[in-house]
Amino acid sequence: MKCGFIGLGILGSKLCKNLLNAGVNLIVYDLDEKAILAAVELGATSGGSVADVCSGIDVLFTCLPSPAASAQVMESDGGALSALPLGATWIEISTTEVDEIKRLAAVANAKGINVLECPATGGVHRAARGEMTLLVGGDEAVFETQRSLLEKMSGQIIFMGEIGNASLIKVITNLLCLVDLVASGEALMLAKRGGLDLGKCYQAITASSGNSREFEDWAPVILNGTFNTGFTTNLGLKDLGFVTDLGHKLNVPLKLTGLVEQMFIESRSKYGGDAWTPHVIKIMEDETGVELRAPGFPDVIQPE
Repeated sequence: MKCGFIGLGILGSKLCKNLLNAGVNLIVYDLDEKAILAAVELGATSGGSVADVCSGIDVLFTCLPSPAASAQVMESDGGALSALPLGATWIEISTTEVDEIKRLAAVANAKGINVLECPATGGVHRAARGEMTLLVGGDEAVFETQRSLLEKMSGQIIFMGEIGNASLIKVITNLLCLVDLVASGEALMLAKRGGLDLGKCYQAITASSGNSREFEDWAPVILNGTFNTGFTTNLGLKDLGFVTDLGHKLNVPLKLTGLVEQMFIESRSKYGGDAWTPHVIKIMEDETGVELRAPGFPDVIQPE
């Protein structure tokens, strides 16, 4: 089987590496030539363009930063949908908008191309270990055909049903993640202002009913002060935008989501869109003049 991979960013580069380590024959492309060279050093073949990657392959993976970027790669002149062979499968890993993945999947199917949406969740540190969860939507027979390939790239795989379902649950999980991030900051600030040792607070919370995966992973880099979650404010706002749009479409009042989104907008205004997501907590640090720091915590999320 010959596969293509387009989009070698923070997440895509990790998933690409997992495929290469599993011996998958992979041709890659990205706008960043350094990202291509890094993949080539691991055993990939460099593609000179989207069309070059898609020529003669069986499966195309895309991991791109926005729905607009996915549409550009797939539908532009010389794009993937005009270059993929009949019967090939496109696997969209990007976090995208529900109606947009349904639209693109319909266009691809009309051209004889199979489609699976497989947004990945769990954090880039888990991606590096091959332990991210893939949320899969699409035709179940196509999924079963590609299951062994997906297992080479990640850990747990959950089939969610038809196209669009996986994108919906992915943005729901990101909503919970980002709300939890804000709540974690407020909880730590209460502890700090109350005179508690934040290192001991981390131990207490992770051993309590208030624990979460996000707190376990993200609180250490807040307490260290790097805030390096590997997830930017711009990406957080993209996902929150997907959620609020879905709230309007599905007539669900998302008051808490709206508040968190406004806090992220303020964070972007103060620190920039490329700042790591916990800068939404730095707003509180700046307002109070109190930093949430404790010794002994790593400057990046550590592998388990």
